[in-house]
Amino acid sequence: MATIGDIGVSAAINILGAFIFLLAFAIVRLQPINDRVYFPKWYLKGLRDSPTHSGAFVRKFVNLDFRSYIGFLNWMPAALKMPEPELIEHAGLDSVVYLRIYLLGLKIFVPIAFIAWSILVPINFTNSTLEKLSNVTASDIDKLSISNVPLKSDRFWTHVVMAYAFTFWTCYVLRKEYETIANMRLQFLASEKRRPDQFTVLVRNVPPDPDESVSELVEHFFLVNHRDNYLMDQVVINANKLAKLVTKKKKMQNWLDYYQVKYSRNDSKRPTMKTGFLGLWGEKVDAVDYHISAIEKLSKEIAEERARVVHDPQSVMPAAFVSFKSRWGAAVCAQTQQSRNPTLWLTEWAPEPRDVYWQNLAIPYVSLAVRRLIMGVAFFFLTFFFMIPIAFVQSLASIEGIEKAAPFLKPMIEAKFIKSVVQGFLPGIALKLFLIFLPTILMIMSKFEGFISLSSLERRAATRYYFFNFVNVFLGSIIAGTAFEQLNTFIKQSANEIPKTIGIAIPNKATFFITYIMVDGWAGIAAEILMLKPLIFFHLKNFFLVKTEKDREEAMDQGSLGFNTGEPRIQFYFLLGLVYATVTPLLLPFIIVFFGLAYVVFRHQIINVYNQEYESAAAFWPDVHGRVIAALVISQLLLMGLLSTKEAAQSTPFLIALPVITIWFHYFCKGRYESAFVKYPLQEAMMKDTLERAREPNLNLKGYLQNAYVHPVFKNDDDDDDVFYKKEEDENILVPTKRQSRRNTPVPSKISGTSSPPSLPEAVPEHPEP
Repeated sequence: MATIGDIGVSAAINILGAFIFLLAFAIVRLQPINDRVYFPKWYLKGLRDSPTHSGAFVRKFVNLDFRSYIGFLNWMPAALKMPEPELIEHAGLDSVVYLRIYLLGLKIFVPIAFIAWSILVPINFTNSTLEKLSNVTASDIDKLSISNVPLKSDRFWTHVVMAYAFTFWTCYVLRKEYETIANMRLQFLASEKRRPDQFTVLVRNVPPDPDESVSELVEHFFLVNHRDNYLMDQVVINANKLAKLVTKKKKMQNWLDYYQVKYSRNDSKRPTMKTGFLGLWGEKVDAVDYHISAIEKLSKEIAEERARVVHDPQSVMPAAFVSFKSRWGAAVCAQTQQSRNPTLWLTEWAPEPRDVYWQNLAIPYVSLAVRRLIMGVAFFFLTFFFMIPIAFVQSLASIEGIEKAAPFLKPMIEAKFIKSVVQGFLPGIALKLFLIFLPTILMIMSKFEGFISLSSLERRAATRYYFFNFVNVFLGSIIAGTAFEQLNTFIKQSANEIPKTIGIAIPNKATFFITYIMVDGWAGIAAEILMLKPLIFFHLKNFFLVKTEKDREEAMDQGSLGFNTGEPRIQFYFLLGLVYATVTPLLLPFIIVFFGLAYVVFRHQIINVYNQEYESAAAFWPDVHGRVIAALVISQLLLMGLLSTKEAAQSTPFLIALPVITIWFHYFCKGRYESAFVKYPLQEAMMKDTLERAREPNLNLKGYLQNAYVHPVFKNDDDDDDVFYKKEEDENILVPTKRQSRRNTPVPSKISGTSSPPSLPEAVPEHPEP
């Protein structure tokens, strides 16, 4: 059981680690050689050039102006200076709303911490329950928790009242924030510049038709059913194999460049390599000749695969990106049912082009349900079996557990400083290490499920990461930790005493979570800003591969927010804060430090480093809101269970209303604000279209959208036979069909069952391009 001294040692280690990271960053960022690592976003915008210094050669690499080192922490106030509207224009709404999650944490927990420390801590501390119990291991920290309140005490009424106060305050802040961000989203969409996804809808599960190709069928369907708004379509093709070949060729080209540069620096010796795995074994060959030959072979394969994809009808998927003449027309199509059969002609807003995850577009729609079932089962087993390492980590939280597993270590770990490190630092860092590969695993699972955009992939992975944290890190730590810590007590005491022991032991686990917060939320956040991995990789690339200014730009690793990892971590702190606010308020200041430090660090990163891969206009906010609500309900249920073990029979029933009120509040916010995040108001679409027509009456929208949703492997392709993306523009457009009986008057398809309106004229005249 960690003591105040152990927590102090852990705090000292993590504060020192965080200070070292921040100090190193403040010094390294000032060096001219590192400028592209710590300010890449400004280079991408063309607003910053590589620093040059006249005079000594060393000035090109090292900043010799010692006055600049005096204000080495000036980056902190500088990160807070940029106003929010300017930050939205600079980094996008996604980044700004992500930062507001940290502000939400400060808004919720600063007042709660003040009230809890003013009221609950004195009430808990002025008892002596734990001192009278000989069968439970406790420390001075636990005397500040609800565990120190005696059974059946009237003081539990204070905890009940505080639970109501904390719930109402959290709901009030959440509602205000939801309203603010909903308005920010609508305002952002209204003021945003023209984007292809505003005019485009993704159509999936196009029914097969023996008389027409997918492209002809899609064009016919929308000319008939959206005749005043349809503009063009681009069918989805399965170019995954071609994309892999192109990627492989690019990697080979990078290695060829590396070996050519190496040879140019020392032309007396040709570079060699082994052809086996990772170059560890295999035949020894000339590296330059080998890669030239491999690139030539890949080029032939790419040409053959491109020709196959272009001419093979089997490469065409039953899906298409359909573009409209107006945002209004796209909104109508994306938000309505297209066919009598609700499983056909499924429409949804198309992701913006840079947000599309092209590999998954080739997955047949009918297989998605099966894939998601498989991944659901796999995630269940992943979560269940991860309890084993979690239990092992929890054994490290106890000196007794280590001594039982390795008795020979007892003399060493009994030393005061070593004991403090083991109790206050090791459990948190061990758990952090166990979770390193989890985000990658969850992202792979999300990709297998078939989500079609990077944003949806990240949101799915974030949802599972949060659930995993709740089950394994939170519940697993409490349950496994209690089992290891109180094993002797469970064996020796009667069965009816066990619930009481667990009721006391749950708040006692706050010491473990405090150490985890300091490792992950203090030192971990400070390490984020140093960007050690991008720094090392940039200089390796710069030394070996960079030959031109374009190469130097490609060597920069801007990174992004990483919503799939960052947001679940934030939500875990919301969960800890809300659960322990009435149980062990000592934990709250540690969480507040995390939210404050993380807000400053990530604001700096968003301004200077991160280049977001996509812009969803804060579409993730309903997920954020829902998870905070879930944490609030969990905290209420756990408090009810805890008070029941404390035999607070009179006060416990009054907590039953809290989950009901919280869930009602959630549905109120969902009904009031969520539509702003899942639908585009037709009124807003019409206003934006009207303004655009007035400002740009001669806009060639078809030219603007022509190549927006072309697969990336074709965007630089000049082949004339790309039938999928280059359609002839006829002077008089008729409804295209191969059915002789419907050459001029469309009739229902034998497969799709769609038909045109009775009043449709025999020929649909050409729609003038906007």
